[in-house]
Amino acid sequence: MDKVKIIKIENITHDVRRYITEKPNGYKFTPGQATDVAINQSGWVENLHPFTFTCLNSDNHLEFTIKSYNVSEFPNHSGMTEKLYTLNEGDELLIGEPWGTINYQGKGIFIAGGAGITPFIAILRELKSKNEIEGNKLFYSNKTEEDIIIREELIEIFDRNPQDLIFTLTREQKNTLEYGRINESFLMKNVGDFNTNFYICGPKAMKHELIDIVKKLGAKVESVVFEQ
Repeated sequence: MDKVKIIKIENITHDVRRYITEKPNGYKFTPGQATDVAINQSGWVENLHPFTFTCLNSDNHLEFTIKSYNVSEFPNHSGMTEKLYTLNEGDELLIGEPWGTINYQGKGIFIAGGAGITPFIAILRELKSKNEIEGNKLFYSNKTEEDIIIREELIEIFDRNPQDLIFTLTREQKNTLEYGRINESFLMKNVGDFNTNFYICGPKAMKHELIDIVKKLGAKVESVVFEQ
């Protein structure tokens, strides 16, 4: 495990923070990958939890965009993200080697639910930096408008083809945003050709449901990319 110091902490939404850390010499990853992270404090060194890199590999720092889950409200969570929320700049994390099964295989449709956007952030940022975003689409579902992570940046990423970015809410209706779950009828309405790549990440139930739906509607098994 490499020891890295937290350089900067920024609030992104009401319960999501960006943690910027040092980057070990020679450390490399592929956009979409994650690593195991622990907190370098007594009682937390062995508490490993996977988080996705949201920076570019070319950056001279590492970045993690992490949603905080309060254990009293989400008892199935380990308390790791709640503990992270108490850290300050200068505190240290321990990180392992990069790993992960979400990698960009060509133009396609990204479908994210909530914090499931995080594996796609680095991919979309890299595509934007290479001027290769055109031909990709993003469907991003959240409970409420205030839950949307990096909304303005996503709008900027898709600025040339704004119709390829769709935000939808499931617990709140807003005039400027879609309302309802990303389901079969949503996909039939918004996907012209299912013979494309699908990148899916979100809550487990949503992920498995959508994998079944896109396959049913004609997506090839090998073209559906998701975290194993």
